[in-house]
Amino acid sequence: MTHIIGQHDCKADTKGRVILPISLKNQLLPVLSEGFVIKRSVFQQCLELYPKSEFDVLMQKVLKKSKINRKYDAFVRNFVAGMKEVTIDADTARLQIPKNLVEYAEIGKEVVLNAVFDKIEIWNKDKYEMVLADGEADYADLAEEIFADDD
Repeated sequence: MTHIIGQHDCKADTKGRVILPISLKNQLLPVLSEGFVIKRSVFQQCLELYPKSEFDVLMQKVLKKSKINRKYDAFVRNFVAGMKEVTIDADTARLQIPKNLVEYAEIGKEVVLNAVFDKIEIWNKDKYEMVLADGEADYADLAEEIFADDD
């Protein structure tokens, strides 16, 4: 799959339904029929929406780790908490976010769908803006550190 790109401001209704913008829907057309997995993010209080094929790649990495380990057990319990398969309606481009995940991420009316390569982060807009602002001061240093070994 091609990398998904774009930041999209959207609205959610009181039942956690979000209509994807046409530009995002068009990027997802090749994988709409395979379905998606939605889950809590590991590092932030947001959600992650993976095309099923991309999620399967991630699960293979998780499954390669030793399962006879307390830390693995604790990680997996949190990793799968609230995880659910979902679909995006091909006609309306509507995504139904499960209620428990709406509550976890504090999804309100204002939502940001932030495409990050192979997944889409789903954020409460205010939380997203705060995370961006908090990381702004370290952004240049992080870039230097991450790309230091590239020539």
